[in-house]
Amino acid sequence: MADDIRLYLFEGGTVHLPEKNHILGGGENFITTPITWSVLVHPRGNVIIDGGNAPEVAVDARRHWGRILDISRVVMTPDQAVLPGLERIGVDPESIRWVVQSHLHNDHTGAVAVIDRLPNAQVLATRTEFTWAQAPEGFVAMGYCPADYVKDGIDWFLLEDGDDGFDLFGDGVLTCWFTPGHTPGHMSLLVRMPSERAYLLTVDAANTIDHLEERLIPGFNLMPKEAGRSLKRLRYLAWREQATVIPGHDPDLWPTLKQAPEFYD
Repeated sequence: MADDIRLYLFEGGTVHLPEKNHILGGGENFITTPITWSVLVHPRGNVIIDGGNAPEVAVDARRHWGRILDISRVVMTPDQAVLPGLERIGVDPESIRWVVQSHLHNDHTGAVAVIDRLPNAQVLATRTEFTWAQAPEGFVAMGYCPADYVKDGIDWFLLEDGDDGFDLFGDGVLTCWFTPGHTPGHMSLLVRMPSERAYLLTVDAANTIDHLEERLIPGFNLMPKEAGRSLKRLRYLAWREQATVIPGHDPDLWPTLKQAPEFYD
């Protein structure tokens, strides 16, 4: 069983953004952060977690993302999209059973953007995030790309408020934990391997280890109080499971992690 379960980490490009957008109180200097996504290989069907950017971003990012690129810059090559990534690790798109969306920001919807090429996949998200992302309000709307996920042909599987801790396969390998704050319906993922090693994908609930430990405050959280509670929950989960923490956009930690075709098991 252990040989059949593997966690692959991918870089889907990088974003250059003002430090103040990454760290509260930061300056105008630009910093570079990785865009990350994952694949969990499982005997009962493979899982894409988020999926990074849509492939269109590598061709014409401004056309696909719009005005968010007035305040940031994205760098992506075509081979950093989901389908080439699957090919590199020998995973057939037809074997993808689930696309798990931590949330629906534009740098996390690369798999649902190509859902027509993943014919057996359902898309898992919280109902709160799904509802919010249909018509996000105010300036935060620029962080969403509805072209990726507001379309026919998506088989949504939406988690309700009472589904916190949802166990996707029923075997404890992948559980979904509600961590709102960055967005209303954000969730983080805990991966437990048969080897008893555990990996906590905090995604954007904790962009970096410094954010997780509250040494620094993120530059953007839609709901700051909820974000603080989510950080405490993540620290508890990491402690309880003795988990390796994998933040969503940590420029210092990311180069030290195994990246596909290497994997964790």
